[in-house]
Amino acid sequence: MNPQVAGITDVGALRKANQDAIDWRVSEDNRQVLLVVADGMGGYHGGEVASRIAVDTVMEVLVPWLSPDEGMPEEPDDAIQFAINLASERIADRRATDADLAKMGTTLVMAWVIDGEAHVAHLGDSRCYLVQGQELACQTRDDTVVQNMLDDGSIRPDDVPHVPFRNVLTRALGASAAIASFRRVRMVAGDSLLLCSDGLTGALPEDQWLSLMSACETPDDKVRALVDASLDNEAADNVSVVLLILN
Repeated sequence: MNPQVAGITDVGALRKANQDAIDWRVSEDNRQVLLVVADGMGGYHGGEVASRIAVDTVMEVLVPWLSPDEGMPEEPDDAIQFAINLASERIADRRATDADLAKMGTTLVMAWVIDGEAHVAHLGDSRCYLVQGQELACQTRDDTVVQNMLDDGSIRPDDVPHVPFRNVLTRALGASAAIASFRRVRMVAGDSLLLCSDGLTGALPEDQWLSLMSACETPDDKVRALVDASLDNEAADNVSVVLLILN
């Protein structure tokens, strides 16, 4: 396995501060890859603090497992949930010490790829997509009020842009029970995994992603093309993208 990873986080076209945070790591033997994207909320300072705590905690807990000398955990999902619980506790503890951070929290989407099997976990509306050939498939379900309404038939997809509370989350780190949703995704050579914040999904229709990426050679160029297109569409939120390509 020869993984290639690229990532960008951008303030977007309208925001004054970036409350997203991203990170990734590839193991020395190329057998494992860890990818993380978080989208903070709770005001300028609060969102930035929450997303950074989440990403840093996940990396702190899980990166040691990427050492070839460490061996694999028996249950990767349990290790992921432990990291998420710790991150949520740290956000709650920090929030309790500063009134300016009283409403802070963050989404989180992450993937821990071990020998071609991706352990995907998420809370909130940041997403993970699998790219296989010319097919793009979302691997996560948004934890939002509007998604619940779509699922129960209260609204149709065409109604979503007109729902005033469409961005209200039903789960997030630091703001509710931090029990993640999990999914396992088998990857083969040529597949890609794309993690993003809702700044990308809100600004750039999914049906444009593959053509933009296909026109680029390197992972860095592919990510840059997605973010630039979002900015051209005047992305109203911060835009973050992390892309893994297995070769």
